[in-house]
Amino acid sequence: MAFRDHLAGGHEHHEQVSCVHDFFDLSCELAHELLIFNDVKEAKGHRAALNVLSRDRLCARLDMTPGEVVDLLGRGMNARSKPVLVAPEQAPVLESGQDEPDLQLLPIPWHYREDRGRYMSASIVIAEWDGRRNVSFHRQFLRDANHVVARLVPRHLRTMVDEARARGESVNIAIVNGCDPVVLLAAAMSFDEPIDEMTVAAALHEVVYDSPLEVVQLPNGIAVPADAEYAMTATITLEDDDEGPYVDITGTLDVVRQEPVFEIHTVHHRKDPIFHALIPAESEHKSLMGLPRAPTVKNAVAQVCECHDVHMTDGGCGWLAAVVSITAKNEGDGRRAIKAALDGHRSMKMVTIVDADIDVGDAERVEWAMMTRWQPDTDTVILSGQRGSSLDPTRSEDGTTSKVGFDATLPPNCDRARFTSVR
Repeated sequence: MAFRDHLAGGHEHHEQVSCVHDFFDLSCELAHELLIFNDVKEAKGHRAALNVLSRDRLCARLDMTPGEVVDLLGRGMNARSKPVLVAPEQAPVLESGQDEPDLQLLPIPWHYREDRGRYMSASIVIAEWDGRRNVSFHRQFLRDANHVVARLVPRHLRTMVDEARARGESVNIAIVNGCDPVVLLAAAMSFDEPIDEMTVAAALHEVVYDSPLEVVQLPNGIAVPADAEYAMTATITLEDDDEGPYVDITGTLDVVRQEPVFEIHTVHHRKDPIFHALIPAESEHKSLMGLPRAPTVKNAVAQVCECHDVHMTDGGCGWLAAVVSITAKNEGDGRRAIKAALDGHRSMKMVTIVDADIDVGDAERVEWAMMTRWQPDTDTVILSGQRGSSLDPTRSEDGTTSKVGFDATLPPNCDRARFTSVR
């Protein structure tokens, strides 16, 4: 399936709108339902879609429960497959394009009025340098017709760019928008060691669709998903420029930094292309960031006890807090699960451990478990001087924070009758 195949049932808006604030304002009016804008003032011949991949919509499209999606991603993190290269004439993404690009003619949105300007927030970057390939998300501020300024957090692409710049070299990339969800989820995964996320995406594609992931080579040699909506050839230059302010996943305003400038050389797209115009801090953003973190947490907890499910909470922005269900078989399993979960996702600030009879995605039931199975003075773990997330506005100037874990599980071999809800 292609990105556009996931738009069925969306609200189609036929009146002309501007990508400057109108996308966001109308989405708020319609409670952030799946929207397709068919007439964009700044981008004739282009459409835009947003609120496509919230957790519920994604699970419905994949015909899986949230727990099954977490397990799918967990298997995918340990699986690799090779994408299949197809000829250019077989790739929808190469059906049309601009040889002299003007990104201002694309439906790149300016959502929040507090943002610096128009941003690509759902586009992935595929980079190749020194025999390595990296696929990852990076927000990109539209600076002018053929340049964006991208926020590169200190992960694998940033390391690649720093190494290239030390040699005085730029990095060859593709910017891709409107990919199938399995590609986006693979791109959002985080690994301790450099991994070619395209091979993870290919493995997930084979499991979900029972077919190989097809890619096509762009003129600069970078291979991209053949059925994506847009693919741009570009380089990460040696230049930095101001990036931000930007409303990030927490809904708070990120600061201005000096970040790398990308120069775009060509823009390729499908006929009647549909731009993925994700709204930061809304459910789609939380889903794409949070779901790929859940299997890392589950894998870490499974090393110390039996782990059933993980939910990255909406209140925690899909990033900073989780609920984890376990079966405690030994004294101290709840505390061990807290430590393992925080180690499994180091940006996380709070974790709640519950028993297997509690639905981790039901906030009311989780709170019920807290009130009936948790004692604040004995079942709370507080850790000081921990590495914090750059998304946490409360962390110290040195990047540290404190973290908390709540053990709302019952002791092994206790009489569960008095702790069990009859309704």
